[in-house]
Amino acid sequence: MEIKTLKNIGITLSPTSKINEVDFNNISFGTTFTDHMLVCEFANGEWLQPEITPYAPFMMDPSAKVFHYGQAIFEGMKAYKDEQDDVWLFRPDENYHRFNKSAARLCMPEVPEDIFLGGLKKLLEIEKNWVKKDNGSSLYIRPFMFASGKGVVAAPGQYYKFMIILSPAKAYYSGEVKVLIAEHYSRAANGGIGAAKAAGNYAAQFYPTKLANEKGYQQVIWTDDATHTKLEEAGTMNLFFRINDTLYTAPTSERILDGITRKSLIDLAKRENIKVEVRSVLVDELIEASKNGSLKEIFGAGTAAVVNPIVGFGYKDEYYELPKLDNSFALDLKAKLTNIQYKKAEDTFGWTVKV
Repeated sequence: MEIKTLKNIGITLSPTSKINEVDFNNISFGTTFTDHMLVCEFANGEWLQPEITPYAPFMMDPSAKVFHYGQAIFEGMKAYKDEQDDVWLFRPDENYHRFNKSAARLCMPEVPEDIFLGGLKKLLEIEKNWVKKDNGSSLYIRPFMFASGKGVVAAPGQYYKFMIILSPAKAYYSGEVKVLIAEHYSRAANGGIGAAKAAGNYAAQFYPTKLANEKGYQQVIWTDDATHTKLEEAGTMNLFFRINDTLYTAPTSERILDGITRKSLIDLAKRENIKVEVRSVLVDELIEASKNGSLKEIFGAGTAAVVNPIVGFGYKDEYYELPKLDNSFALDLKAKLTNIQYKKAEDTFGWTVKV
């Protein structure tokens, strides 16, 4: 695909840049932001002219709907720089379509493609120097939208603000990751908003994750809300399980986010002649596979982490260690995917888009 240039956009450049103050080798994920941001207001039933302005705080009315009724959604994307200093996006159309699916589910206005993708392209052209080409470096992109109109009547808002902010990034997780299988708490329920990237989904998982952290685990593997027998997601990631030489991953549903990294890994695995089954994996099945030695790997997949191997899991006060492998599917697929993203390998799928 080709992203069309957005012509109807206001641009106010920052008089100074803070880029020289940033130590790009020591960045905590999502804490440092570039010089500019994109802002676009929705009012009176239509989107107004988007603006690129210096990154700065802004004022909000205390009665803004987002504070009281939680109309807030977001996406997570990355920009990469190749050896020729060109900047690339990875499947941005997928993020755009998923963002608007989330908007529809929360009764929010859909963002036009020229504002979302065209505005992002212009923002990245301005902030190109923030995209570093060191190994593992990227520019994390956070498009988000919230109800900005005032009033505490329990009804959808009439005014919204769409924004994009950018944050230079290295690896999302560091160190070994252990996960605890949820026995009581659920990330989402049938008929709910689990398939939307709604802010409230993430707030709801903080407390169960805190309890898991206190037991020595970094993340929670969520189970289905009805029976707590089906394995679904881990923290902010889709999950893959390798039993013998087959990869299993749960099907997307109203409870499970349609992960872009997830679907890319499925296609990559199939290209590499790795057998993939999209079906529910049961807790009992996982434990049995661990006990009989057929469980080889568990790994998470998401934009921020890309692929995150899991070293072990806990369930009902028992801990199950995963074997250390020389032929890890997780690490091999991660290398192949990131090589495509950084343009170090041929993109046979047509996933990468030049800015």
